Amino acid sequence: MKRPPRQTFQAHPWHGVSPGEDAPATITAYIELVPTDAVKYELDKETGILRLDRPQQFSSQCPTPYGFIPQSFCGPLVARRAAERTGHKDIQGDGDPLDICVLTEKVITSGNLLVSAVPIGGFRLIDGNEADDKIIAVLESDLAYGEIHHMAQAPRAMVDRLKHYFLTYKQIPGEGKRKVEIAEVYDRPEALEVIRRSLKDYQRLYGASARGAPRSSRRQR
Repeated sequence: MKRPPRQTFQAHPWHGVSPGEDAPATITAYIELVPTDAVKYELDKETGILRLDRPQQFSSQCPTPYGFIPQSFCGPLVARRAAERTGHKDIQGDGDPLDICVLTEKVITSGNLLVSAVPIGGFRLIDGNEADDKIIAVLESDLAYGEIHHMAQAPRAMVDRLKHYFLTYKQIPGEGKRKVEIAEVYDRPEALEVIRRSLKDYQRLYGASARGAPRSSRRQR
């Protein structure tokens, strides 16, 4: 008797993909959004399918490919680090995977893909009372950015553009000013520590298996 054909399924980008054997030194990143996107894409946490979240309402667009680190989570350990480093009290993790921007000279035309990236630093972004760190990385073996190992080596103009994007992209004219600040710009060693904590936060919440993982609340990332 013939066995039915084996069914295969695409891995869930958050729960079903490894952050990489060499994480956090070199990590796998899932890219949701690229600089040419005129709409905001975001992973639907329940299905693992990339969702069109909303049109870009204003001219601000992320200057690099942007996404998250699989099997990471901004929870208590990430929040505690933010509180220790900034002096802010009552900080919580934002309850999402750890965000990442990947510098590259190449034009990547669409998201929904995995890349190998090397962290060089990050932004300690505080949104209200939530830690919402943004890891800055370079595409592994990139001809223009691949030799960068620390934030101080990154082009100043690119760092400034990233700062401006994250401080303004959620701000809607006519509404009250949103309390978003970049409390710290950190280098590679701190970026690796934040990634380690986010991976531990994920394991504490979901364990070795992500089956039955609770649904994250949808929010602007």
